[in-house]
Amino acid sequence: MRKATKWLSCLTVITLVGILLVGCSDSNKTNTNTKPTDPAPSDTTGDATNKGNTSTNTPDTTGQPVDGGTLTISTFSDIVSINPMFINDTSSGDVENLIFAKLYDLDRNANLTVEPWSLASELPKISTDGKTYTIKLKNYAKWSDGQAITADDVVYTYNTIRNPEAASPGISQYDKIESVTKVDDQTVDIKLKQVYAPFQFSLYISMLPAHILKDVPLKDLKTNSYGVDPAKTITSGPWKWTEWKQGQYITLDTNPNYWGEKKPHIAKIVYKTYADQNTEVQALIKGDVQMTQAIPVTQIDAVKKHENINVILAPGPQYEYVQFNFKDENFPDKYSPFKGQKTRQAIANALNRQGMVDNVLKGSGQLMNSPFLPGSWADPGSEAVNYAYDSDKAKSLLAEDGWVAGKDGILVKDGHRFSFELQFNAGNSRREQVAAVIQQNLKDVGIEVKPKGIDFATWIDQNITPGKFPAILLSWSLNNPDPDAESIFSSKYYPPTGQNGGWYKNEKLDALWVQGQLTVDQAARTKIYHEIGKEISIDLPYVFLYQYGLPQGVDKTTVHWSEDDRPESTLGSGYLFHIINWWSDKK
Repeated sequence: MRKATKWLSCLTVITLVGILLVGCSDSNKTNTNTKPTDPAPSDTTGDATNKGNTSTNTPDTTGQPVDGGTLTISTFSDIVSINPMFINDTSSGDVENLIFAKLYDLDRNANLTVEPWSLASELPKISTDGKTYTIKLKNYAKWSDGQAITADDVVYTYNTIRNPEAASPGISQYDKIESVTKVDDQTVDIKLKQVYAPFQFSLYISMLPAHILKDVPLKDLKTNSYGVDPAKTITSGPWKWTEWKQGQYITLDTNPNYWGEKKPHIAKIVYKTYADQNTEVQALIKGDVQMTQAIPVTQIDAVKKHENINVILAPGPQYEYVQFNFKDENFPDKYSPFKGQKTRQAIANALNRQGMVDNVLKGSGQLMNSPFLPGSWADPGSEAVNYAYDSDKAKSLLAEDGWVAGKDGILVKDGHRFSFELQFNAGNSRREQVAAVIQQNLKDVGIEVKPKGIDFATWIDQNITPGKFPAILLSWSLNNPDPDAESIFSSKYYPPTGQNGGWYKNEKLDALWVQGQLTVDQAARTKIYHEIGKEISIDLPYVFLYQYGLPQGVDKTTVHWSEDDRPESTLGSGYLFHIINWWSDKK
């Protein structure tokens, strides 16, 4: 039995599971749920099963912080929008994390926590029935225009993001809310329609300024200048957005109205955009930038030879996948070739996933068969189907599903050639290599693959978010510890109000995701997610490839942090963990 009111009990996990905010590009990570990581999730060396950070050339953490320096970070993916409600990519999410204060934050073990830079003044209180959360705000937090941050902003943010008319891709975390009520200027009650086990992590969110956006029609929010024009984007974090030269750089300067008890030491943060990961590495070596997260595994040994560069190697909360699209209109001949379950299983058997890990990731990844990271409590382990590399089995399954060889050797079914475009983000050296492996592997079984690299920001906005692609090679960066991935795999969350961009439908899984949300006991939840893992590994809306890490390179002679504030690779945005406490000698 619970007491009538209790403090939130935070879940401690060893390995992050959970939804991506966004798709990963791989140069940077992040927001609302799961994100595709582009430069999706980059590469890392070392055994991905090891926990914690492994560093070489560890920086000297002695000495006192110095105010006023600059931190220059490389990326090969520009932002799309930093409006927290619409973030669906890692680059945008990384910038958002620096210029917005979260309601609550996550500690190094992914527990919900209150930091000096959090908007909340204490952990939430939960009602006995588990459906009402009471939030208390600090009474001195301000927006960058000097206006107070109050309960009105919390009410506006939650009511907007849960409204389908606003078309937020992260709606699945918030549409279980029944009401959001202002108690007083610093107090809000959030009442849920149902028990929702992952809801505590829905409090790890940036607020929107009600006084700026309340009169904007919901349907117009996405195209509003807020989030894309620095001059019109009022924020709440230690830094404010001052300049954006698209495709070149983004500049953040300290927020003169920052309200936090701790002030940032670093005066300016610059994100420089480069053409690809190799160019980023050269910029780091030459000293043009002080930090990068996009060191290809083939270059890590060379980078480590530079004594001034600290290389951080660790497994992260990222996994790469091939996603199928089931909507006919997304194909030139108006026919999706992926609708047969045996066809999808054949593709999984045809791909040499272990070869990708051994030869492209140089052994730094770990195979996955479900959307739950290996070793996490939701990981189904051997209950999920493991698709071994077996071309003969793949050919047999394709034949069973009605595919026959055409005159040119490419399979044909119902008059349609098995040929499709595989999209990925341009400039990502890992994905370029993996796409080439996929192309050859599938050619061996009679399937024609046409790899296509696309600028990440354009790709997210025009293809990924609206679900307009034949198939993609991408990854998720998991930004909270809960395994609920309903927004990605449920038919309730097709674009634009959700992240099921492949238009996948499985009624059994739809029901299991809800069952997992309604179950509070973790032992019982574990059984549900094991069942989800088993079912999804059979039906295969994705071919799950591998978990991998991001290799972070830092100029240790100019960038400094204390041991307590070091980067945390297991967190979705952990490469800048506690950056407010870092300092830089670079002017």
